Amino acid sequence: MEAQTSARIVAAESMLLREDVRADAMGTIAMLTLNRPQARNALSEAMLAALHDELTRLAADKSVRAVVLTANGPAFSAGHDLKELTAHRGDADRGRGFTTFIMERCSAVMLAILRLPQPVIAAVETTATAAGCQLVASCDLAVAATSAKFCTPGVNIGLFCSTPMVALSRNVARKHAMDMLLTGDLISAEDAYRIGLVNRVVAPGTARAQALEMARKIAAKSAAVVKLGKEAFYRQIEMGVADAYRYASEVMVENMMARDAEEGIAAFVEKRTPKWEDR
Repeated sequence: MEAQTSARIVAAESMLLREDVRADAMGTIAMLTLNRPQARNALSEAMLAALHDELTRLAADKSVRAVVLTANGPAFSAGHDLKELTAHRGDADRGRGFTTFIMERCSAVMLAILRLPQPVIAAVETTATAAGCQLVASCDLAVAATSAKFCTPGVNIGLFCSTPMVALSRNVARKHAMDMLLTGDLISAEDAYRIGLVNRVVAPGTARAQALEMARKIAAKSAAVVKLGKEAFYRQIEMGVADAYRYASEVMVENMMARDAEEGIAAFVEKRTPKWEDR
């Protein structure tokens, strides 16, 4: 058991190369790279498990202050691995059990991103489709190169993108979401920016660097305040306006009592750089 623990610590502290997800430590920034280029980074059972494992590890790592999610190969992610799902058609239940498991596993990954204490920034150079588009929409922020494209094309093959719809409809206006879901058309990075799916559009080959720059800017803030703010954002957005104000007021009071708020306000008044203690 001790040997396994030691091996895990070594792997976490150094460059970790797994079959499907690569994790790199870059100071206070963690970079997760989808690394299944031969399959266009389709979200197979193994890749979803690897992603969930890494997100679970990062959630407990207080040295990490922001996460960048990117991909190797010709696609950011082509969505679910349809070959893997289809292979279970021969099961006694025609694949219902396996499909249920995969959808639950995928939903758990998306929720893990939302619940991660650290902000997650997608860096997209190429195409993100179906659950790949869902992955981008689930990240807190997204940087897309002009070479990137996005779509939810399930309707074209008789499989409506119902789970990608959850993240998509919480990022863009209803009619934009329905347009993507009902037509299945690819949209450009510029259109993704216009409708609010991504935050920035940059030159090809620079999305990763731009996302890292954004991550470093966030990492310079109080980790405790960023964690508090991220959690509050996703909680209040599901509430009615009155409940949201009530909850947000409680969060503001809690935040005001924090040591880093006291330090930050004092530093602002005294015109100096704050010294965060992350509490």
